[in-house]
This record gives sequence, C-alpha cells and structure tokens, in this order.
Amino acid sequence: FFWLSLNVWLFWKTFLLYYRGLQYYYLHQMLGLGLCVSRASASVLNLNCCLVLLPMCRVLLAFLRGSQKVASRKTRRLLDKSKTFHVTCGVTICIFSVLHVAAHLVNALNFSENYNEDFLALNAANYRGEDPRKLLFATVPGLTGVIMVLVLFLMCTASTYAIRVSNYDIFWYTHNLFFVFYMLLMLHVSGGVLKYQTNLEEHPPGCFNPSKTLRENMTVPKAFEETFPNYTTEPFPEDLSVPEPFVQNNFMRICSEEPKFQSHFPETWFWISGPLCLYCVERLYRYIRSNKPVTITSVISHPSNVLEVRMMKDDFKARPGQYVILHCPRVSALESHPFTLTMCPTDTKATFGVHLKVVGDWTERFRDLLLLHSNQDTEILPIFQQRRYPK
Repeated sequence: FFWLSLNVWLFWKTFLLYYRGLQYYYLHQMLGLGLCVSRASASVLNLNCCLVLLPMCRVLLAFLRGSQKVASRKTRRLLDKSKTFHVTCGVTICIFSVLHVAAHLVNALNFSENYNEDFLALNAANYRGEDPRKLLFATVPGLTGVIMVLVLFLMCTASTYAIRVSNYDIFWYTHNLFFVFYMLLMLHVSGGVLKYQTNLEEHPPGCFNPSKTLRENMTVPKAFEETFPNYTTEPFPEDLSVPEPFVQNNFMRICSEEPKFQSHFPETWFWISGPLCLYCVERLYRYIRSNKPVTITSVISHPSNVLEVRMMKDDFKARPGQYVILHCPRVSALESHPFTLTMCPTDTKATFGVHLKVVGDWTERFRDLLLLHSNQDTEILPIFQQRRYPK
C-alpha cells in the first residue's frame, strides 16, 4: 500500500507541476497534456527503476533477514516476498513505459506542428512541419528511447512463464540486458529536449514586452509609450482594449527582457545511481566469494529424476532451511540457480548437500556432467557414484 500510494502521489505531483508551473508555461502551450503525461510517467519510471534492483541484492536481504535489526516476523515475511516485489516493479515499468512512449509520440508531433518562432530555444524541431520521425530516430533521446523499448520488450516477453519453463536460458540471458537498459537510460535523460524558463521575475509568463512591440512596429497605446521600469505591475486603463494575456485581474504585467530557457539536470541519475552501484558492489562481492573452490564428494541418483549432490567448501557455515546458489561454468557461463540445503555442515562433518529435480535444460546438463551414465530413469534403487569430480 505504501508503494502504491507513493506511485500515485509522485504521478499526480509531477502532473500538476508541469500543468500549472509558471516555468513550464510556454512549453505547456506548445505541447499540451503530452508534456504532463510524459513527465508524470517518467517520475513513476524513475521510482520503479530504482526499486526493481533492490530485491535482487540477495546478500543484503539475507543479512537483514537474519539480523536482529529486523525483529518483526511480518517484516521478515515481506523480505521473503522480494521476488514478488521485483516482478511487480517490472510490470509497472512496462505499463508506464507504454504511457511514456505514447505521450512522447504526441510531443514529437506537437514540436513539429507548434513550432514557436518567438522562442527558438524552446523548440526541439528545426522548423515548422519537420518530420516527427527525425525527432525519434535522429536525436539522442529519441534513438536511445527506441532501443530501450526494444530491450524492454525482449526482457518482458522472455520473462513469461512459458519461456522460462521451456527454455530458461533465453529468459536468463535476455534478463541480463538490464545493464544495457540502464546505460541507455542514463544517455536518454541527458538529451535536454524539454526546457523550463529561468527568469520568471524579469519575464512573467504571458507578460507584455513594450520594447519588443516597438521593434516590431506594432501600434502601441499611448499609455505604453512611457518608459517602463524593469518590472512593474500598474493598473490598466479602463478605456483601452488590450487582449489577454496582457491583462490579468485589471492589472498589466510588464516584462523587462525576453524569456530564457534552460534544460533540466537529469533527475534519473539521483534515482538509479545508488541502487545500481549497490547491486554492482554486491555482484562483485558474490563473485569474489564464489571463487573459493567447492569439492563434490559424491552424487546419488534417486528415483523420479532426483539428484543428490554432496559437497565440501572451506569456511562454509550454514543452518537448516538456508539455500545456496549453484553455478557451473561448464553448464552455463552466466546462469545460476538456488537450491535448499538438505544436508548442513556440522562440527563433526564438513559435507553439505542439496537435492535437485531434473526438470530443465540446466539440470539435465548438470546431471550429464556428474553421472557417468545418466540414462537411469528405469532404476528403482538409488545409485551412488563417488569419483574424482572437477571443482
């Protein structure tokens, strides 16, 4: 509920900021609701791209789960639901990515059709009527966005249950494209296409600029021919007819200079840099820790395609109910799988073991490596093999 409320609040807060914010007045006039929807969905994407990495920090979760800092049993149960939360954040990223892309397609069209000749710095297009496809494929934000959509599509489709069951390798290797996705995301937000006004005091949005009017040889009422101070708010004469936005609440707003626009500093860096660095540090720690050799002492083939693997490892301590991550480079260079410990090391014995069901391509190749004769489906009794296994 807290996560859902945070998403709703962030979307609505960002939407109102771009809808009512004076610094986005001219940009909102050009792009309309597409601006508000694209930025609001981007805020939700920033939040979930930040949170989706945290459930994958297994060492951190195991530390919190086993420490006394998390004393509540309900909180520990929430930590056990880390995979569910990861999937929830992933689905949210997919949904709001569709909304974000749709809004930016509208923005690209509006940039082309509503080209502003008065404020050239605000335009993303080079001229009125420019092909919107150039904004999508010939700019850094557009091109990286298209590639990110393709990467996300591969990751989402390969994460479905049918793909994971039929060919887990496809799911695993496409899911590791998340690193490419995050690198593209950092480039995507550095384009600076959307800009905000920086001189609101000198140029209130929709104000009247007398110097500009005189330069353009426009007819100016006599009340405007006097020298204006840098920024004044004076009563507007009732006998003059001047349209909005020059008049507001019977007062005229006078601007002393042209509006100045500036690109935002990318906020996405603040959201994803911390979790991404934390995940990279944990992956490095897990890699260093996994370099200690593991000796397989024996392999027992049980009926119904169940394999028992007994192993030894220096300075390995575990308790019943914990699990280990098995990684065999000869089976797969990147793929690894968790298995619950069915035999724990004690003070008298150093061996520990797991039971694994041969149900997929990884377990099949792992069994073929361990057993001399893997064609033993018809056996009734367990078959015990003990030989010099590779480490």
